[in-house]
Amino acid sequence: MAASAKDADVGPRADGARLRVLAGIDEAGLGPLLGPLTLGYAVFRSRAATANLWDVLESVVSSKPSDDPKRFVVADSKKVFNRTPKGSKRLEATALGFLALLDPARAVVRSGESLVCARPSELAFPRDAYEPHPWFTRLPAKLPRHLDAQTLELRVERLSRALRKAEVELVDAGVRVIPERELNRSFRATGNKGRTTWEQCAALLARVWELHATEGVRCVVDRQGGRAHYGGLLGRLYPTARVELVREEDGLSEYRVIERDGPRRMKLLFAEKAERRSFAVALASCLAKYARETAMDAFNDYFRELSPDLAPTAGYTTDGRRWLADAAELLERLGLANECLVRER
Repeated sequence: MAASAKDADVGPRADGARLRVLAGIDEAGLGPLLGPLTLGYAVFRSRAATANLWDVLESVVSSKPSDDPKRFVVADSKKVFNRTPKGSKRLEATALGFLALLDPARAVVRSGESLVCARPSELAFPRDAYEPHPWFTRLPAKLPRHLDAQTLELRVERLSRALRKAEVELVDAGVRVIPERELNRSFRATGNKGRTTWEQCAALLARVWELHATEGVRCVVDRQGGRAHYGGLLGRLYPTARVELVREEDGLSEYRVIERDGPRRMKLLFAEKAERRSFAVALASCLAKYARETAMDAFNDYFRELSPDLAPTAGYTTDGRRWLADAAELLERLGLANECLVRER
């Protein structure tokens, strides 16, 4: 089993118990030619002395796809998901199963729109940002699509009991979905894909800080691209805090963020292959992937209704170019603005 980060306790509670808040952020869809960029995040609270949630939840969770459907598979989404019925079920179970923990009724049935456009609403774009992309109207009316809802609800109840026994709580989780036009506008404004990715990630980091850092947070972020220095970016993101460098080395950058006149504090670790060291990042990876796949299914459903012979696409560069060539006549007839369809970077 890939171990999670070896983190020290981040602070005491008033009752004297050691309390830990563990957060993770990851993205899906940074490289494709078509479709949205999605970022997922997850925040756990735990009394445990160790941070390895794979260990404390081993009765209901695994990092091995072969353990599905007996346990929820939480790992890099590339391991959890493949484009087969089994892979789709496995990813959906993990994403909807954990999100159901945030519902008092443990309900797993939700709409595609609520997942993609409003989970949580504070991170969603305004409704008019999605209107130039008519395929978002084809998001499924109900989820799950690949699993039986009642069976999943029973699995969620077992997961909930296991978390209570381990004194672990999922306190926040969701996705930020950046539609194509907004992504292209950001590319133009920043002139840099890495900067755009950072700005979208910063929205999630701001939420973690505002809502959870009074308890003390250990946050791990999957590092994309070649950026190794985050101190200046963090200083601008958290202007009321002091940012301290812990270490910057190959594949890993770590900082402390301490509010100057308040109780908030956070340890931030930017790491390559972070989903191997952090359960929260692995879950964030699955949430981001599930949201993107749901959006791409809506994309393909929309265009296949107009042209049934048009083969679906996952949006990655080679097949995305094939799809654009196959759809050229239809796209010309529809008159869709290119910035609403094709990534500029």
